[in-house]
Amino acid sequence: MKLGVFTPLLAQLPLDDVLSKLKSLGISTVELGTGNYPGDAHCKLSMLEDASALKEFQRKLENHGVSISALSCHGNALHPDKALAAQAQETSRKTILLAEKLGVSTVVDFSGCPGNSHEATAPNWVTCPWPPEYLEILNWQWKEVVEPYWVKHAAFAEQHGVKIAIEMHPGFVVYSPETMLRLRSIAGPSIGCNYDPSHMFWQSIDPIAAIRILGEAIFHVHAKDTQMYPVNLSRTGVLDTKPYTDELNRGWIFRTCGFGHGAEWWKEFVSTLRMCGYDDVLSIEHEDSLLSSEEGLTKAARFLDEIVLKEKPTAAWWT
Repeated sequence: MKLGVFTPLLAQLPLDDVLSKLKSLGISTVELGTGNYPGDAHCKLSMLEDASALKEFQRKLENHGVSISALSCHGNALHPDKALAAQAQETSRKTILLAEKLGVSTVVDFSGCPGNSHEATAPNWVTCPWPPEYLEILNWQWKEVVEPYWVKHAAFAEQHGVKIAIEMHPGFVVYSPETMLRLRSIAGPSIGCNYDPSHMFWQSIDPIAAIRILGEAIFHVHAKDTQMYPVNLSRTGVLDTKPYTDELNRGWIFRTCGFGHGAEWWKEFVSTLRMCGYDDVLSIEHEDSLLSSEEGLTKAARFLDEIVLKEKPTAAWWT
């Protein structure tokens, strides 16, 4: 297992500077945004049509001894606004094609969320089965929008030798292990998850237990923590819509690894990942509103460096 970094937290720096900074932290693997929500500061889809730019991009990575764990294009390809949906879909499609050219096997995305009908203008995330119209909306979303798009898009990815890792995120139709496995059962084995434990914590899902549920469906992993504040949770509940910068009053906030849960928890997390078949990259994602990008990245890298399982065990004498 090894550490990587999701580079939007360093979007203000050119790629060469990003790679140099990460190498100084002992990190030689990156996850790069290609558009949609992460932006494309360090990886342009225009390289698909520009062979010289693609070659120069690859040269930079090689010169720094850096590999790519995933290309990420988190977006809402199911948005009821047809123009927004088309843009997200095209970005995802081109990201898969670029991943194929680069020899990158994983593309990270969101599942998306439709509206409540074909006439809707905004997404509608259903969170309860009653009154009955909510369940009707949810059933319509999956049958009419989610299934047709993802069956086709998963087949496209498979044709190009790429797996799509869906990040389970509230606000979209896939937000839990159950909804993740539902989409995978519909769209096939080229669909799995980008496992971010921070989104499990605040839904009261045990992230370590969820690893055992997801198993081989885990394609990529984000390293990000969450801190819960019981003093506020009794008032807010977990569906807290206050801005992330209102830390004092929120029921929970995202934290740099080690600031929400300690080393003992993270050791069990990485051990369970390996036990269940994942022994690849932990991609550090910084969204801690109490720490700068520089401080958050440095602290996460130093904290996790002592925790990741870097060597695979050899056969024991009794086997």
